Amino acid sequence: MCATVGIGVVLALPASGELAFADSAPTPPRPACAPEQFCYWADADYHGKPQLLDLSSASSSTCVPLPDGAEARSFVNNRAQEITLYEGDHCSTEGDFRTYPEATEVPSAPFVVRAVEIWN
Repeated sequence: MCATVGIGVVLALPASGELAFADSAPTPPRPACAPEQFCYWADADYHGKPQLLDLSSASSSTCVPLPDGAEARSFVNNRAQEITLYEGDHCSTEGDFRTYPEATEVPSAPFVVRAVEIWN
């Protein structure tokens, strides 16, 4: 004689009927930034009006502050060079700073960016 044993699994769904995952955060939209440009946003996750910092005439190792006291909380480096971003608008190493490779997208900067330095 053969006995069959059934195992039941019950899934509980939220009232909305949709599954929700506690650790999943929404992915920020992919930012639009043309090749050879450095684009930045005042808010994290590329929110707000995108700004372009013209680095085409900047020579290597030159500090370029964001214009008019602007601050960046998200950015895209689509240039073919590494860049160093600074918390201070005079590229001082007394505040936070970090170097990023070419083709970098950062939806949430680790500090408020106020200046950029490019490298060849």
